[in-house]
Amino acid sequence: MTDALPVSKAQRDWSVIAKELDTHGAAVLSGLLRPEDCAKLAATYPESGPFRSHIIMSRHGFGRGEYKYFAYPLPDLVASLRTSLYPTLAGIANRWNEALGEAIRFPEEHAAFIARCHKAGQKRPTPLLLQYGEGDYNCLHQDIYGAHVFPLQVAILLSEPGRDFTGGEFVLTEQRPRMQSRAEVVPLRQGDGVVFPVHHRPVHGTRGVYRVNLRHGVSRLRSGRRHTLGIIFHDAE
Repeated sequence: MTDALPVSKAQRDWSVIAKELDTHGAAVLSGLLRPEDCAKLAATYPESGPFRSHIIMSRHGFGRGEYKYFAYPLPDLVASLRTSLYPTLAGIANRWNEALGEAIRFPEEHAAFIARCHKAGQKRPTPLLLQYGEGDYNCLHQDIYGAHVFPLQVAILLSEPGRDFTGGEFVLTEQRPRMQSRAEVVPLRQGDGVVFPVHHRPVHGTRGVYRVNLRHGVSRLRSGRRHTLGIIFHDAE
């Protein structure tokens, strides 16, 4: 499998991405994967070797559809995305924690953060491959998995809207104190990623910084089949 596309500051304007996250709670990383890489990853779904577990959403009340968690060692492409995206996102995460008055800081390298997770007993890998068919959807949720949580994650669309499926939009909801919840629908093309908070983010209001809680999901597929790669940076208990 080919390597991931470059995701360094030289290829992306991370200041714009950070501003989108600060303002809207989500930002698109366009063209994160090539179409051929998307197709190769999606084609692994029927296999058993790369994965540690298989979840049928309807059995747990998570929605309709299914997903599989990758096993260690992760496929090269998945591991490359996890380690290359992390450092810049760690800078954003540390800035957010500082704004919220939280003492936790994240190391510069992903390996050091994973070592922290494993020391606490969070040793199961969390990157996953999701598959939706007609009528499937993913209920609003948060991917926590343990005490050590990296506050940002990335979902990469492996299928092409309009060609492979219709419907199935990525949805983010934000619960604001003493206000009605706000919904954000993020349009994606094949190979695009969306970076978004795992559970909360800081918002600057007239009285200072306050915390808002977020959940994410996928709306109902009208037709076809949709595959998504989820990159979560903390491991699970």
